[in-house]
Amino acid sequence: MAYSHILLGAGEAPAQLTVNRIGFSDLKDALKRGLDDFAAMPTHAMFLCAIYPIVGLLLARMAFGYSILPLLYPLVAGFALVGPLAALGLYELSRRREAGLETSAGHALDVVESSSIGAIVALGLLLLGLFVLWIAFANAIYIATFGYATPVSIRGFMHDVLTTRAGWTLIILGNGVGFLFAVLVLTISAVSFPLLLDRDVGAAVALLTSIRVVLKNPLTMAAWGLIVAALLFIGSLPAFLGLAVVVPVLGHATWHLYRKAVVSEDSPHPTPHKHPGERRYAADFPAVLFPWARSNR
Repeated sequence: MAYSHILLGAGEAPAQLTVNRIGFSDLKDALKRGLDDFAAMPTHAMFLCAIYPIVGLLLARMAFGYSILPLLYPLVAGFALVGPLAALGLYELSRRREAGLETSAGHALDVVESSSIGAIVALGLLLLGLFVLWIAFANAIYIATFGYATPVSIRGFMHDVLTTRAGWTLIILGNGVGFLFAVLVLTISAVSFPLLLDRDVGAAVALLTSIRVVLKNPLTMAAWGLIVAALLFIGSLPAFLGLAVVVPVLGHATWHLYRKAVVSEDSPHPTPHKHPGERRYAADFPAVLFPWARSNR
């Protein structure tokens, strides 16, 4: 029964959701609304996404110090694959602001008390699995082009990548495979996580609805993917610090894009499971996602 709930939600039958046709003007409006949400809740959003620049800098230091330089670019680029999961708190804040509810940082953790949490975790594990698979592919491509030799220096590595035939093979093949992973993740997660926050429809329904949105709006969603990629690239240039602004804006905008693309009013809302007297702290995230962490508090 629990597995059925995770896959199909709280209803007696899988939810029948209507997918709208959206255009480029809807993307522009979603970004505008996302920027407005960020302006109204800047402290919360930047706090939730502070891990992006921190992790990026740590990855850079790790690469320079532990000889995994060839995987630095795949690791940084791969964060876009788990971005939809990491932005859960942003979707929740946008949902609450839209409903006229309080939008303090603590409410970003309300997702862990939702009856949709099982489905969210299931889809999150899928994205994490794709991230690991991408890194494995990237490593295999590097070994196939350069062998097992470790780069002797950053300058030597950049010279080999940018000025040799093997390096250009690595660039073209690696980015081609990365593009396929990005398209797959965009297709299955474009609206699935916001939908699960808004409605208790299950992981399978959310995933299929996201696919339907992309199939019904291929050009618009392709443009959305390019916008996301371009903004993440721009945000990563100043030592990843720009992501503290770019990521929350994109997260909030994704919520508004979901609201434009999917009609879900006939589906059940998630049921909150509150624990009386228990206080939640932003510092507890993401540990509170795991049941044993909550039971020991």
